[in-house]
Amino acid sequence: MPVPVETGYGIPAEPTQDWLGKEVIVLLRRLIQWIFGKSLKNDRLSTEKYSVLWGMPLLASDAISSVAYAVEEMLWVLIPVVGAASFLWMPRIAIAILGLLLILTFSYRHVVEAYPNGGGAYIVARENLGPLYSLIAGASLAVGYILTVAVSVCAGTIAFTSAVPVLNPYRVGIAMIFVILLVIGNVRGVRESSRLFSLPTYAFILAVVALVIVGAVKYYTGYNTVISAPAATQIPIGTQAVTLFILLAAFSSGCSALTGVEAISNAVPNFEDPAPQKAKLTYLLLAAAIVVCFGGIAYLTKLYQVIPNPELTVMAQISRAVFGPGIMFYFIQATTTIILAMAANTAFAGFPTLLSIIAQDGYAPRQLALRGHRLNYTNGIGFLAFLAILLIIIFRADTHLLIALYAVGVFAAFTLSQAGMLVHWLRTKSEGWRHKALINGLGAVTTLIATIVVGVTKFTQGAWIVFVVVPLIIMIMYGIKRHYQSVAQQLDVPNDLLKTLDLDNPRPNHVIIPVDSLNSMVIKALRYASSITTHVEVFHVEPYEGEADKLRRKWGMLNTEVPLIIKESPYRDVVGSLIKYIDSEEHASKPGDIITVLLPQFFVYKWYHVLLHNNTSIFIARAMLNKHNVVVSVLPFYLKESVKKKSRIGDR
Repeated sequence: MPVPVETGYGIPAEPTQDWLGKEVIVLLRRLIQWIFGKSLKNDRLSTEKYSVLWGMPLLASDAISSVAYAVEEMLWVLIPVVGAASFLWMPRIAIAILGLLLILTFSYRHVVEAYPNGGGAYIVARENLGPLYSLIAGASLAVGYILTVAVSVCAGTIAFTSAVPVLNPYRVGIAMIFVILLVIGNVRGVRESSRLFSLPTYAFILAVVALVIVGAVKYYTGYNTVISAPAATQIPIGTQAVTLFILLAAFSSGCSALTGVEAISNAVPNFEDPAPQKAKLTYLLLAAAIVVCFGGIAYLTKLYQVIPNPELTVMAQISRAVFGPGIMFYFIQATTTIILAMAANTAFAGFPTLLSIIAQDGYAPRQLALRGHRLNYTNGIGFLAFLAILLIIIFRADTHLLIALYAVGVFAAFTLSQAGMLVHWLRTKSEGWRHKALINGLGAVTTLIATIVVGVTKFTQGAWIVFVVVPLIIMIMYGIKRHYQSVAQQLDVPNDLLKTLDLDNPRPNHVIIPVDSLNSMVIKALRYASSITTHVEVFHVEPYEGEADKLRRKWGMLNTEVPLIIKESPYRDVVGSLIKYIDSEEHASKPGDIITVLLPQFFVYKWYHVLLHNNTSIFIARAMLNKHNVVVSVLPFYLKESVKKKSRIGDR
């Protein structure tokens, strides 16, 4: 197949891929299909659903994986300030966090019941609080999802480099590879991604349960377990008094264990029927898993008095103390690494769905509402991956820097969701509304307090960025909405106008063919133009006197009444001369008539032949697009591959 290059004045077009060879193209297509999977028909959408067995670990992996770093983040706040008292207060803070988890669990079960079509906090706020609050919830959740990917992947990378310290300098690159692998897995579709990413979550839960049971048994049976880490002694052990601010700061760091709870309510339509009932059951299983895993690790941390250090995570220290540096230690590190990376999959399940709903409302680009070849929201998946990789690069895969930004947006969305549900029950007064309103009201109050605590305690550590980014995203959303409204208003055809339109007697179409010379392309263009209208003109720019004489002579040999318009341009301005002619009284068209600028374009066979031709016509095309009532049309002319001559040029 040829490669498009130029018109009469030369318009290089995008090269085709045929120069690569059919075999290479087929191989690439097979490779892409093997990586991303075959396209699915629309009627397969009903089969691309989660069961509870596969949906729970996929949508709950973010919250469950937080076990690996939430306790450690609390200790990073407490240990340097209050020293040994940390192990007295940390379990109490963990219990408070688990209490908040239970409130959120039952609150979001009510969200699923009232809004079974998904959308979570965004839909709840839109229906009960108004558009502005829904955009605040949507923007906050979007920020939370992006940070979920960045934090989870970075935490997984750190867990991996804890087991293989020699790879620590390459954390950024490893984290980016994790994100790319997640993209591939999610693009393959809802059903396949659930099967692919659920097994590591179950493996992690079993590993943590085994660690908690064996660790507790060994401790209470007097087995000698020692936490030893060379770098631990480098962390100062403080002796300051315990203050409310310190406890609240530790609480806000530990609240990272609650991120991801929203995801199930966003993805209700992705469950098998009956979807609401299965989503509500998933919430109960999620709460049970977090209570066991998070509570268990917090308890072991207290028993073994684990001091966090930059080189070895708290989980790694406990695992080594309980199981020693053997197979079980590396198994726990491997499952921790995988689930921390896979935890980002919660965001890949929730973020594209959320954006698709926002896009349907006109507050996000409409491309984000389109399903890809595997019936998922591929554009949203790619957009999320790009933003997460950007954060990973900026923060150099440092979890401690990212964690400060993590929970603010998520808890703001929690608060709006619970407040919206409270308004919903007070307005509808449906069956059992009183106790449901009580639960959601309690959820609204507690999450509001948590939002304030997280925002205040983490503000100077980077949370201020969220307070800037969320309003900025809302402004962008309003700008997108105004654009779509403006486009719709300008494209709207009133019913009165539809009744008066006379499409059977259209206005004349005036065709102008810009040419550089008279050739086969121009002849083809003349034949085509004459078949659609009698108003045809050929236009040529003469840069200096006498240059167009050859064209005039050849034109005179044609048996045609099509006029040849030649305009002098000492400055060689082809585009400007054509525009000036179209706007002039000399041109035969009337206001409102359609003018078609027909550009004959030939296609060369070899891609590199593009470099041998000019591109004047591309400027003609761009200039015409700015003019009303002017249509730019391209007429292709395909060239054959160059024929090798048997005789030399000098033998002619």
